[in-house]
Amino acid sequence: MEYDKNNIFARILRKEIPADIVYEDNYTLAFHDINPKAPIHILVIPKGDFISFFDFAEKATPELMVAFDKAIHHVIHTFDLQNEGFRILSNHGVHGGQEVPHYHVHIFGGRPLGRMLPEK
Repeated sequence: MEYDKNNIFARILRKEIPADIVYEDNYTLAFHDINPKAPIHILVIPKGDFISFFDFAEKATPELMVAFDKAIHHVIHTFDLQNEGFRILSNHGVHGGQEVPHYHVHIFGGRPLGRMLPEK
């Protein structure tokens, strides 16, 4: 699959679409989800043309990988989620429920989140 330079996150990175940004550095951007599933729902995205985790793991530089993890840590610390708990989620592909073809991580918190997947 080829990276779509017009996906919504690419457009947010280019500042064509506004976002409620909570953190930004040379490698990453973190912002509030426009359709939150929890009281705290932040998206963290790398600055680069990465479709999914798999793509990111294969192509990202070590510096970008470290910066991405540190950005996630920064957001968790900023919203004081480390004590009560949080969930980090990344969807991949159709079966994984990925809606935007730009690698991103969801950080959820602010309430009990329940089971990860519903029981069958």
